[in-house]
Parts: sequence; C-alpha cells; structure tokens
Amino acid sequence: MSVWHEVVGQPRAVATFQRAVQGARRGSEDAAAFTNSWLVTGPAGSGRSTIAYAFAAALLCPYDGCGECPSCRQVRARSHADLTPVATETVSIDIKTARELVTRAATSPSGSDYRVIVVEDADRMVERTSNTLLKAIEEPVESTVWVLCAPSEADLLPTIRSRVRVVPLTTPAVDDVATLLERRHGVDHETAVRAATEAQSHVGMASRLVTSPEAWQRRSESLDGVLRLATTGDAVRKAQQWLDLAKSDGEAHFAERAEREKNETYRSLGLEPGQTIPRKLQSIFRELEREQDRRAKRATIDGVDRILTDVQSLWRDLLMLQLDVPVPLVNESQRGELEAVRNRRPASSTIASIEAIALVRRRLTANVPPQLALEELLIGYAVG
Repeated sequence: MSVWHEVVGQPRAVATFQRAVQGARRGSEDAAAFTNSWLVTGPAGSGRSTIAYAFAAALLCPYDGCGECPSCRQVRARSHADLTPVATETVSIDIKTARELVTRAATSPSGSDYRVIVVEDADRMVERTSNTLLKAIEEPVESTVWVLCAPSEADLLPTIRSRVRVVPLTTPAVDDVATLLERRHGVDHETAVRAATEAQSHVGMASRLVTSPEAWQRRSESLDGVLRLATTGDAVRKAQQWLDLAKSDGEAHFAERAEREKNETYRSLGLEPGQTIPRKLQSIFRELEREQDRRAKRATIDGVDRILTDVQSLWRDLLMLQLDVPVPLVNESQRGELEAVRNRRPASSTIASIEAIALVRRRLTANVPPQLALEELLIGYAVG
C-alpha cells in the first residue's frame, strides 16, 4: 500500500511531490522538480501534515514510497532516524526548538540520502523563531529537506515565503473523506457521509466523530440553542458552556498522557510514582507542569476554534436557506430549527453573525481571554 494512500482528494499535490521524489534521485532527468525547501498550505483538515509525511516517507524509502518497508513504517511511527517531526501542542514554536532544528539540519543523514524536517505548525512560529530558521531554509544543506505546513502563505514571514516552493491543498470532497472513513474505521456509508459532512471535510474531525460518541455529543451540545439566544444571560451561560466543552475536550485528549508523563518522570529519576520529591528535583516537575499547562491552554483554544467552525456552519446553512441556494446543508439534522428561523431575521444579520466569528478568531490569536471573546460574540447574537 503506497504512502500516498492516506492522502485524500489532492491529486495535483500528490503528483507534484511524486515528481519531486523522482527528481531527487541522483542522475534524474527531472531534477528541476525537486527543491530542498517546501511549504504545504491548505485549510484545516485538508491533510497538510499527512501529505508532508507521505513525501518524507517517499524520499526516505528505497522504493519511492512503497508504504510497507521498514523505512516507511518508521516514518509512519515518526521514529525514523532521518526524520525530524515538529508538532507543537503549545501556543507557539519557541526559539529553543528553532535552534535545535538548525543544528539538526546541518547534520548528515544516518542511513538515507536525505534528512527530512517536517514542521506541522509553521504558522505558530513567531518572528524571532522564523528568523532563526531563515538561513537554514534559504541555504539548506544539500541532503536536508524542509517541509513546512501552514494554513496559508500569509501565515509566514515574506522572507520565508520567498525561499520555499508552495504546494497548495484544497478542501477534500465529502465523498472522498467518507470513503476514507469507511476504509480506515469500518463504519457504514451513511455514518461516514454524515461525519464527513458535519466535519466539513476535515479528515481529523470526521475521524473523531466516527470513533468517539462523546465528540458527536459535544458538537450537538455546542450548537444547541445558538439560534434561539434571546438575552444577555443566555449568551453568558452559552459562552461558559462552550468554554467548558472545549476544556473537557482537551482534558479528555491529554489527561492520560499527562499522568503517564509524570509517572515516567518519577521513574527516570529513580523515584516511585507518588513518592515525596526531593527539593533538588522539584524544578524538573515544575517544568513538566508548566509544559502541560501550555499544552492545556493550546488544547482549549483549539477546542474553542472547533466549536466556532461548527457554529459558522450553522449560520452558513441558515444563509443558504434565506437566499434559496439549492445546496446540501452541513447540519441537516437541524433543518427544522433552521427553517423556523429563516424568515425571522434578514440575511444581512446572518452574514454579520458569520463575520463576527472571524473577529473572535483574531482576538483569540491576540491572546484575548476566550471567555470574554465568546461572551461578546454571543451577546451580539442575542441582541442582533
């Protein structure tokens, strides 16, 4: 099974990277198809990291990405000696990580023709971090390949953008995502289509919906009552519910891992889990707690963003009904409520509700407390 098998609905991007793999081989007549610095862009859920690692696997594989050899399996497990995966779970990629990457980029691969560095969240690099990586990306070692991933080119500094080859991705078709869910998770066609539709073709979210009933329940709770908000009190309570849902989602994802990390730290220091920590070792546990707090904050923000995406789909459905646009609804299960509201408010108000979500996202990026940002959004919905 080829390494490209899990890439959904991106034939042009796959073809670009396949040509690059061929161009990377010594003596290739298509050497111009290869470069050492890449940027994969595309909307959330389009498969940026999936195709980045498929490219890495194909470069490191002796058979151009067979998907079955030890090298391909190691890339899939993120354990290949010549692969450096960077996937931050905190708010930003710090300067320490950037410096470590520069050092790694200068070393020769251990057993392959290339060393591949995949930065999954390049948009989380602050300016100082980007500048640290600039020279390594601008003048890479011949045997080092950089693959950066970001929602858009605009998310990176112009100095970085001008030094990479951009491969844009598009939103996969619902049917393509549904087919992947059926193959990967063994769900029935109807469930797969519903999940792909409600996730708006976000592969990761669609997978969570079909594998976790709790994820579907949280989505339903977050949308419940949004179109019926009538008072400031309703808005404040809904904002708190959203924040609680986002936090519980993050905790469910990281709680087991946090406990495992803490126990592993105890054992690595020769202690039994739960044992009193000697004073000289307490700083190690404080740093672990700070790192876990940073991850929890990022997980909450990501959870809020997922809720905003779902709410945006609800307003989108309402607008389509108000404008009599004959397209399938994302939230078909809520058609009755949408039909009841469509004639009670003008389409211009619905458009304003959609635009308000973009403003909330900008405020969250600027570190406005999520509670305040969500309360302002929902109060606007209640009085709008």
